[in-house]
Amino acid sequence: MLVAGHQKRWRDEVSAQIRQTGYQVTACDNGVDAMAVLALGLPLDVMVVDASLEGRLCCSRLAQEARALRPSLRVVLACDMTEAEREAVDQMPDALIVAKDHRAGAVASIVREALAVPLHDN
Repeated sequence: MLVAGHQKRWRDEVSAQIRQTGYQVTACDNGVDAMAVLALGLPLDVMVVDASLEGRLCCSRLAQEARALRPSLRVVLACDMTEAEREAVDQMPDALIVAKDHRAGAVASIVREALAVPLHDN
């Protein structure tokens, strides 16, 4: 699993929740680093991204470029559905959505769901 978000506390809490279910996690604080991890070819099935991620590779752009590099990558967007986050969600219609407050088990549950849902070719 790959977790990308600029807030360390959020990354740490989401990563811990996923690790508790037995998955390995690589966490990055920006989109450029997340793309570097993907380019290394590490085995990753799901990427959880903070929808408020900003920078050269903001959330929606990171998700799109990651999917271009790895078409079978599942994308989970963590968001509070602010206007900017709605735009990111709109640009990745097949992404799964989870509330950013990551209530106990919510992220792990949506990651399991992402792994169970086959991607459809566009």
